[in-house]
Amino acid sequence: LPGYHLSCWKCCVKHMLRALVLCALLQGALSFSAGFSGKEGLAKKTAQLQLSKLPTLREGRANKSRHPCTVLCSHNAPETTTQEAAPSAKPAPGKPFHLAFPVHDLDEARNFYGNILGCEEGRCAPGKWIDFALSGHQIVCHWVGKDYRAPEYYNPVDGDEVPVPHFGLCLDVDSWHDLRKRLEAANAEFVVKPTLRFKGAPGEQWTMFFKDPSNNALEFKAMANPENLFARYDVL
Repeated sequence: LPGYHLSCWKCCVKHMLRALVLCALLQGALSFSAGFSGKEGLAKKTAQLQLSKLPTLREGRANKSRHPCTVLCSHNAPETTTQEAAPSAKPAPGKPFHLAFPVHDLDEARNFYGNILGCEEGRCAPGKWIDFALSGHQIVCHWVGKDYRAPEYYNPVDGDEVPVPHFGLCLDVDSWHDLRKRLEAANAEFVVKPTLRFKGAPGEQWTMFFKDPSNNALEFKAMANPENLFARYDVL
């Protein structure tokens, strides 16, 4: 170059080469960064697309599988909310009684009280308890553990050892015989077989005792004269 010393010219070439190398390195780095950002952006978009296909929390709750107990509890009734209740049994006239008692298995209780005795099911808390309408009276089976069985006590009545405590209904004679036939068809095991008790006395009645799967005792009776249900006299 005119006016430049050779040594200076060599220095310029040397610095120019360094500059070209640095530029090349910088361009490579920028290209690598852009490529990486592109891949990252693509991955981000892919993830967003996949997330968009997932159900929302509300949809997930609506579509998730129901607990087996919940399915059983619904007894094929329509979905309801706290504002809308499914059709239910009518309460007994007057003041319906309420009785809660322990059971060892809710499925067995449901079969016994619902299918065998024909009680209509009401509310339930899956895995905890079930309501039944016993001719309009509210009985509730509470699960207390698989090992539970009701303790057994007996007391003599008209020559029979009857289990106590027990509960049930006072039916009319025709309904009592209908239930007897239903229990016999289901091969129910009677503690006291269907019989006519206190013959000829004011308390003459048809009666039968049996137990549910958790050993809870029940008695269903039918007074020969319904007006004598509370007739006062000493039974000898």
